Order: sequence, then C-alpha cells, then structure tokens
Amino acid sequence: MNNHTNHFDLQAIARQVMLQNGFQPDFSPEVQEQLARLQHRPSPASNATDAKDLRNLLWSSIDNDTSRDLDQIEVAERQSDGSIKVMIGIADVDAFVEKGSPIDQHAARETTTIYAGVRNFPMLPEQLSTGATSLLENSDNLCVVAELVVNDGGEVHGQSFYRALVRNHAQLAYNAVGAWLEGSAPAPTKVAVSPELQAQLKLQDEAAQLLKRERYRHGALNLETSELHPILLSDHTVGLEKQRKNRATELIEDFMIAANGAVAQQLEASRIPSIRRVVKTPERWDRIVELASQHGAKLPTQPDSKALNDFLVQQKAADPDRFADLSLAVIKLIGPGEYVVERPGEPAPGHFGLAVQNYTHSTAPNRRFADMVAQRLVKSMLSGRPSPYSEDELESVARNCTEKEDAARKVERAMSKRIAAVTMMHRIGETFDAIVTGVTPGGTFVRALQAQVEGLLVHAHGLDVGDKLRVKLISADPQRGYIDFSQL
Repeated sequence: MNNHTNHFDLQAIARQVMLQNGFQPDFSPEVQEQLARLQHRPSPASNATDAKDLRNLLWSSIDNDTSRDLDQIEVAERQSDGSIKVMIGIADVDAFVEKGSPIDQHAARETTTIYAGVRNFPMLPEQLSTGATSLLENSDNLCVVAELVVNDGGEVHGQSFYRALVRNHAQLAYNAVGAWLEGSAPAPTKVAVSPELQAQLKLQDEAAQLLKRERYRHGALNLETSELHPILLSDHTVGLEKQRKNRATELIEDFMIAANGAVAQQLEASRIPSIRRVVKTPERWDRIVELASQHGAKLPTQPDSKALNDFLVQQKAADPDRFADLSLAVIKLIGPGEYVVERPGEPAPGHFGLAVQNYTHSTAPNRRFADMVAQRLVKSMLSGRPSPYSEDELESVARNCTEKEDAARKVERAMSKRIAAVTMMHRIGETFDAIVTGVTPGGTFVRALQAQVEGLLVHAHGLDVGDKLRVKLISADPQRGYIDFSQL
C-alpha cells in the first residue's frame, strides 16, 4: 500500500457515518450509572430458582474468530428412536436489562449492533454484550433454551422452552470447525483433544443437515453468499479477505432458523402477539424469471420459492464456479426483509427466502432489539405473566427495527465502500469481470468479481441486475467512499 493512504481515519469516519444515518453511538451518563449499579448487584444466576442446571452438558459455541458477543450455545443428544434432541441456549439478556431502563431505552432506539468493518458499534454496552451477558467459554450463564427434537426426515416433531443455567465448554470458530467437518483440515486443538466434543459436533452437524434438507424440500432458497472483512495492520486497512459459508456456518444458521421458527410457533400457539421477520415476495420477480430464461430455465410468472430453488440447485450443480454471481443477483432482486406484528388468529405472513410461515428473530438478544423483545415474550409465556408489550408497542418496535435495519445497511455499505476504496487505490487501471448489482436513478452499480468490491459504472446504458460485463477501475476515493468503473 502507498503511504499516503494511511491518513484516512476510518474509525472517525465510521462514527461520522453513524451520526449521519440517525444513530447515537455514544452511551448516555444514565446508561453508565445503570452499568455501575449492575456491577454491584448479585448475578441473576445466583437466585434463578426456576432454571434447570445443565452445566454438565457439553455445550459449545461456534462464531467468527474474533467474536466476543456470543448469543447462543448448542448441544445435542441422540434419542432411543434415532431422532436427535437439539438444545439451543440463548443468552438471557433480559435478566440484566430491565424493560424501560436506560440501557433498554438505548437498545430500543438503536435496535442493532453495527459492524462497520474497522469498528463495532454495539447495541448494548460491551460490559454486557461481550461480558456479563455473553456466553463466553468457562463461564456460567443463564439462558432461555429452545429444545427441538429432529427426526430422520428433518422434521421438528417436538419442542419446548425453559430457563437454564449453562456453561460453554468450548468456544469455537467457523473457519476451523467448518474445514474439519468438510474433511479439508484437521480438527482445531480443542476438538482434537476431546473425542466427546468431536462426536458432539458431528451429531449437531447431522441434525443441521437434516433440517436444511427439509427446508430445501419446502422451497427454502439455496443461495451462496460471502462476506468481506478488512485485514488490519497497525490499525490501517491493507486488504480484504472473503469469508464464505461452510459446514460450521450452515450448522449455526440451520439451528437458528429452526429455533426462530419454533419461538414464532410457540408464541402463536399461546396467542401472544409478537414480531415476525419476513421477506414477503421478491420485489422484481419478473427479472428473476428473465435471468432464469437466460440459463435455459422457465419459472412461473408468479413468485414461487420452490421453483426458484429447484432452478438454483440445478445451476449450482451445472456451474458451481459462477453460482455465487447468480446468488448475488437473486439476493438483490428479492429485496430486504422487514419486521411486522403478528396477531393471534390472523394469517402469518411467510418468509419467502426461508419458505416458512412462522419466523421471528429471537436468537441474538445481545445484538438485536427485536430478539430481546421476543425473549421477554417467551419468558412471560413461561411464567404465566401477561405480555410485557401492548400491540401498539410492538407496532412501534417493528417499525423502528425495520427503519434502523435499513439505516444500518447504509452505514455498513458506506464503510465497506470506504474500506474497499483504500484497498483499491493502488489498482486503478486494472480490469475485472463484473456483475450488475443495482440499477437506480442515481446510477448503475457493479461488483468486480475478482476483487469483490462494488462501485458505480459511469456512462452505463441498457443494463440490468445480473448482467455480466468487463470493467476497468478508473478512480477510488476513500474519503467519500467512491469507486468508479468504466465498461470495456
């Protein structure tokens, strides 16, 4: 990298972008006072008389290499009939954060932790989210457990919820566990020294694969995504690395989808109004149909997730090297999700991409306010108390969560552009294969596939999402986050 790139203070820029998009990244004095009081009170685990003591089970967590805000841990048991009982422990954040308290008010306003590449802006103070309420290794924690029984067909034919005291015996990382499960690398050290943990993870993987196959059978979309993470050296961004899905990320994803579906179903069965997470129908199904026809496939004129997934599965098998490009186009055309209120007795809006009718967000209360709300609803159900939220409150929460999620995407996109611009400054003049990712009144946007960065295509005409082309990088401005390409 050229030395002149080092004067860009991306952390300061990230804070500025947060403020521009309506977030308040600093915690108030009232929040600090509440934190100080929490430090001097007994741990909620010390008097949770209604919690089962499950610390003896071989719980483990799998997350990113550097994650400290651990929301969930897992353990599985083979049943006598061959089914698998999966227990997913969700950090009991509500035990520390009282509804209406200063910390809760801050979380309700911000609604989400934002990962800005060079800096994280947590929804909850880090003394909680990466400390007291995080399910860190070798610490005892309170959880709300979702217990699911998965049969050999991948169906959940039994579910229950309860509070429990748990202990994370192994804090593991996606990349190392995923490579081991796929047989491309030896087991990570913690796994290698424990035959019991090896067997436990393989049993969890078996259950997750059963759940995934059943979702795909119902039309859940088999999409391939990748995330870019900045490579930092002495606080300076020097490159980008790609993280793709693997067996470990799928394991956690499949368990979380199953748990979120089970929570939604249980709240509906208990006739408790709650918040749902939905992607109703693709915004541009007509363009998805057109893309499929370019690959020799015919999709129905009305949105059909099963037909779309059958096409995606065929394309992944026929052309695995370019499947990520197709996935990216489909994701962009489906559009973002939103939060809505589900009332007992009313038809539940489905989630198109997951092919499920009942789906909420409940498994990440350290990082999403909607999940904390769901946790409070579940706990009120378990204790027989009235719901802590009125329908009007839920409507307000759902609306704000949707708005702030949109704003969070803008922050993350703005910062990813700036980080990418820093890494691309020395590559001006290079050419790349690219795919169109957006066509808006503000311009046509493309992603350079080899570099995995997005930018504006200048002087673009007649292109649409999913079109492929060859581009040349003509400028990169880290201060404004502009990357410009021209078509060859």
